[in-house]
This record gives sequence, structure tokens and C-alpha cells, in this order.
Amino acid sequence: MRRVFVTGAAHGIGRAIVEAFTKEGDHVAFCDIDTVRGEEVAAATGARFIALDVCDKEALESAVGSLLNEWGDLDIIVNNVGISEFQPITETTVEHFEKVLNTNLRSAFITSRLLAMHREKMGATNTYGRIVNLCSTRYLQSEPNSEAYAASKGGIWSLTHALAVSLAPYHITVNCIAPGWISVNENEVLRPEDHAFHPSGRVGTAEDIARTCLFLCDPKSDFINGQCITVDGGVTKRMIYPE
Repeated sequence: MRRVFVTGAAHGIGRAIVEAFTKEGDHVAFCDIDTVRGEEVAAATGARFIALDVCDKEALESAVGSLLNEWGDLDIIVNNVGISEFQPITETTVEHFEKVLNTNLRSAFITSRLLAMHREKMGATNTYGRIVNLCSTRYLQSEPNSEAYAASKGGIWSLTHALAVSLAPYHITVNCIAPGWISVNENEVLRPEDHAFHPSGRVGTAEDIARTCLFLCDPKSDFINGQCITVDGGVTKRMIYPE
């Protein structure tokens, strides 16, 4: 039974990831700033909910530290939390830029660092470990007004391959997933042309990302390391010209 911690999992992709691991019979804890949805997910899945803002360094460190002390170790960390508040660069404050990076990128460094420190202290006796970071196809392509988000996701990709090398002595593989268009809003109206735009014939779902996460965390997937897996229905491989 694996010990799993997921950040930002009260809804959307994070919730699907929690559901996927709990269905596997794993011990799962997750955090989110949304207490109402967080309690709902906990009640529905049996996972442990920890209410916190990942921008609060002390709160995040305390939560991870408590799990490590109680469970003895963490086998899997999924750094899923992310915000995507787009603003024109002329209106984006330095504080907003920092908030996005602290949420999307710094939190992943904090959790990964704590796991590495714990494994080093314990003598790296656990021979299984996985960190999965949620990236985005925006790490390599952009639209206007997405500077903070794009920078954070580019950082996630770079952090991922750096961690894969640094955490190898602790038997931890580190990969990231770059989702494309994933429909997580129940009120989102999808048109036939939205699905047809994808070579796979449909817009993605949160479960598509959760299944990829399970695959990367399979013990037999240990030779996949330091990679970014794009899950976008083939969109980023299309050559698009102006009409």
C-alpha cells in the first residue's frame, strides 16, 4: 500500500488523481485552499484532506513533515497545484508574478526537497519513489498575457529533469505531465469543432491525466525518468497555418 501526497486536489485534475490512487488501495492525503470542496473529496474518497495554501511555506512544510512522521515515508508526491490567472503584462504586478510562481513552482520544490531530506536521513532504504509534477503544454507554446503561468510551467519542466538526476540516490524517479486542453469545468460547453480540433477526436478529461499519473507511478515504469509526457490528444503535433 503506497503512501501518496497530492497538492491542489479539491477539484479538477487533482481530484481525479486522488480518486485514481484511492481506487488502487493507496493511503492518500491531499491539500487545497478550498475547504468546502476538499472536505467533499475526502468524504467521497476516504483520502485525508489538509486545508492549506501552498504559498504558505511553513504550512506546507508542516503538512509534509507530519505525514512523513506518521507514515514513516512518502512513496509518491504529485505536485498538481496550479493557478492560471492570465493578465496583460502591462497590468501584471511583480506580486502577482511571484504568487503564480510560488503556487505552481516553489511548492513543488518544497515538497520534493523535504522528501529528499527525509530519504537521506533514513539512509535511502526505500527503493521505490515517485514524484510527478504537473506541467502544461504552455511550457513550450504561448498566447498573449500568459507570462507568469508560462514561466512557472517552464520552471516545472526544468525542475523535473534536475530533480531526476539529484534524487536518483534516493530511488526516486521524477517526471512531469504536460496536459493540453482538459475539460474540468462542469459548465463548459464543448462544440463539435472543439473535439474535432484534436487528432484524437475529443477534448481531454481529468481522468486522462490521472491514468498517466498511475502509469508513471507503476513500479515497472522506473526506466521513465526526467521526462515530460505530453497528454494533449495530439494538438501540439499539428502544423497550423493562417487561413
